[in-house]
Amino acid sequence: MRRPPSRFKRLLHHLEAALLYLLFALARALPVDRASAFGGLIARSIGPWLPVSKVGRDNLRRAFPEMPDAEIERVLRGVWDNLGRFMAEYPHLHELWDFDPDNPGKKGRVEVVGAEHFMNLRDDGVPGLIFSAHFGNWELLPVGARRHNLPVAVLYRPPNNPFAARLVREIRGAVMGELLRNGIQGIIGAVKVLEQGGHVGMLVDQHFRRGIAVDFFGRPVRTATAFARLARRFDCPVHGARVERLHGARFRVTVSPPLELPRTDDPQADVAAITQQITTMIEGWVRERPDQWLWLHRRWRE
Repeated sequence: MRRPPSRFKRLLHHLEAALLYLLFALARALPVDRASAFGGLIARSIGPWLPVSKVGRDNLRRAFPEMPDAEIERVLRGVWDNLGRFMAEYPHLHELWDFDPDNPGKKGRVEVVGAEHFMNLRDDGVPGLIFSAHFGNWELLPVGARRHNLPVAVLYRPPNNPFAARLVREIRGAVMGELLRNGIQGIIGAVKVLEQGGHVGMLVDQHFRRGIAVDFFGRPVRTATAFARLARRFDCPVHGARVERLHGARFRVTVSPPLELPRTDDPQADVAAITQQITTMIEGWVRERPDQWLWLHRRWRE
């Protein structure tokens, strides 16, 4: 059992939650474009000076050893700008998605590349898996799925602060599909969803201590295998999807064709190969737009 939080930790949680509620209230009071711009301005002005930015700089140097320091700082400012916009857009999630599959050429906030794969997932009558990464505004994917009647159960890790977790879950619950908390119960829930012909989405780009080592930017990273195990067990369509910020609060969603995954008589080898295949695909996304990935997470720990 977890030890109850100390009095100081509880006070800190209250202060963090109060600040978050205030920021969300301010963002909600502004039009989405102004909220996004304001969040980006604040984050890129303050973020690079925060201690966590050292993690981002170290990660960027590991991934891009030839990158000049000035370029590292430019990318890091972009990371903070995207993160600040992401947070300020959170109270507006319900109004961001405006893609119309019947009029795909219409200009709006969201354009979709690979919309036919999105619709096939909805209409093919079989279970499906979708993986993504902390890229752009990653929360838009389940919002768009629900808007187009594609139920997707999303595995997520709640914030450590219970008050912040409650607020985030309330917003997510209003605009997304089923939410499954990471862990054993979440995986059991995902299995049930897939057994019933449903769809499951996961973010698969962060460190997992008990995961397997795969290559990411030429270095080993520990990565969870739950997604790969589900993919092998259910032998269902697997798609990658990312949300790229184009400018301001405007986005491009790219849905990949179904991946061709290895399937041999060696389950463990297949799981490792699938995990590597997915990680390599995410690396490609990050190389294209390094300023849009969450470098502030300690991905390399070996």
